[in-house]
Amino acid sequence: MANIQSLDPSASPLDYYGWELRRQREAHGLKQHQLGEIIFCTGSLIGQIETTKKIPTRDFSERVDAALGTDGVFSRLMGLVLRSQLPTWFQPYADMEARAAYISTYQAQLVYGLLQTEDYARAVLATGMPDGLEGLLAARMERQRILERERPPLAWAILDEAALYRPIGGHEAMRAQLRQLLEFATNRWMRIQVLPFAAGEHASLAGSFTTMRFDDDPDIVYTEDVISGHMTASPETVREASLRYAHLQAAALSVEDSAALITRVMEERYGDRPRPEERAVA
Repeated sequence: MANIQSLDPSASPLDYYGWELRRQREAHGLKQHQLGEIIFCTGSLIGQIETTKKIPTRDFSERVDAALGTDGVFSRLMGLVLRSQLPTWFQPYADMEARAAYISTYQAQLVYGLLQTEDYARAVLATGMPDGLEGLLAARMERQRILERERPPLAWAILDEAALYRPIGGHEAMRAQLRQLLEFATNRWMRIQVLPFAAGEHASLAGSFTTMRFDDDPDIVYTEDVISGHMTASPETVREASLRYAHLQAAALSVEDSAALITRVMEERYGDRPRPEERAVA
């Protein structure tokens, strides 16, 4: 088993969190089970977080800060801890995403990551069969916090109609996911369009891509393959991506018609199913 005394606090944000949690707990003269009683969790969980066996949550961090009077230290660490759970190749994108003033994305297969519900995201991430699924999931949910800022980035998402029909996570998860898309559709900072099957061939048959604009930095285009992601600030690539996105916007349903389609799919395909005893008997 890992020994907390051997943790190097400079090794990673998670190691530092565990090291600092133990240091603060012992400075207050508390055993693991005693701190657990104060913040309504088990001493075992405290030990697992101190030894980096478990990823802390924001709720846990806020309770620790309150219990130990640490003035928000652990809550502030959470962003770094969760960011470190992302794949190494994805972390530069997440850093840029957090600084973007405007994000536009076309998604050919799935709901855009910043718009995913927790159940939907869990099902998507599980397809990669990762060892640290819960850490990846927490990191994805953390990314969505940029949409909760007082002034979030302006965002425009075009979803292929296929994303509405692919039953990721099952019936209930999809209904909740489509309902969440409708909630975002009323957000002044977010616009969602659906590219219908009827559009036929279109400007991005090659796949999904995202463009980000910044207040003080060049625009960036981001794409992914099976293994990793790729960012470029090449003016030619950015110009080509912008042109393709304009064509996608023109081919997509209006924001209002997109919301109507999402509603129809949610009700017709993922509507409440009758229980066996409620079904008509022939």
